[in-house]
This record gives sequence, structure tokens and C-alpha cells, in this order.
Amino acid sequence: MTTVITSMKQRYRAFRRGWGTWYCEDTQTGKQETLHTKDRHQARTIVQAKNEALRQPTLNLQLARAYLNAADPAFLSRIWQWVMTQAGEGKQGATGERWKRAMAQKPFDRIHQLKLVETKAEDLLNVLNTDTPSTNLFLRKLHNFALDMNWLVASIIPRRQWRPIRFAERRALT
Repeated sequence: MTTVITSMKQRYRAFRRGWGTWYCEDTQTGKQETLHTKDRHQARTIVQAKNEALRQPTLNLQLARAYLNAADPAFLSRIWQWVMTQAGEGKQGATGERWKRAMAQKPFDRIHQLKLVETKAEDLLNVLNTDTPSTNLFLRKLHNFALDMNWLVASIIPRRQWRPIRFAERRALT
């Protein structure tokens, strides 16, 4: 038996599968995805938010900021320089020195004062345009550190879209 929560002319609708998990269906495309909940009220709230996002797109960013600020007051004010400092805290000796030198590289100047919540993929790709292996490597480490600490809502550059790290050919002395 399937229970459906719907109202007139909504793009998204919620329904419950027989095992109790709520799903969301896009009525235009037919695509279905799980809402990861068995609670009817939580499912209704998520679907209402999806439908409301379509009705008032200019309000989306303001609402997101309000929710994020309620969850973590520092979330909206964090900048990449702060992340760079925090990521380098646990590094000592030669590793710590290498980290400090990497974060002081010219390509990273483009994001030092940029807020994490306002960072777009283009911003990180501009840093990567220098195309040095160390910039690519350290930017990945920085990005993954921020993700692991839940300071980013989602990955800015998906894992498969990062450019491959290509080191110059090394030859051993003979």
C-alpha cells in the first residue's frame, strides 16, 4: 500500500513505500528519490521546501542562509584563510613548513578572503589554472579538509572533475 501526500499543481510529491520510507517524485520527469525518513511530517516539510523553492527562487538563498546560520552561527562568516590555518594546525616540522609555503603561494591569494558559502566551482578552478601539481594537490587537501569538517554543505568540485595530478618526469642518476 502506498500513501501519498500531494496538493494541486505541485511539481514534487511525497509518497511512502510499503516498508515505510518516504520518497519524493518529480511529477514532470518522473524521477524518484528517497527522502531518508520514515516520518510523515518530516517528508511533508522537505517536499514543501522543494515546491516552495520553485515558486520563489529569489528567496532560496536568503532562506538557506537563515537555516545555516541557525545551525552554525560561524558558518556564514568562515573564509578560506581560516580553513587554511585550521588545516595546518596539526602539521609539524617539515610537513608544517611545506603546508605554510603552499598556502602562501600566489594562486591561493584568489581565495584567502573568500567566504566558504559564497565559493563557486569557478573560484577554485581559477586557482587550478596555474596548473602546477602542488597547487592542485594542496587545493584538494584544503577542499577535502573543509568537507570532512562539515564546513562545506557539499563538494564544490566533484571528485571526478578534479584535474589529474601530473608530476614532471623524474629520472634517476645512473
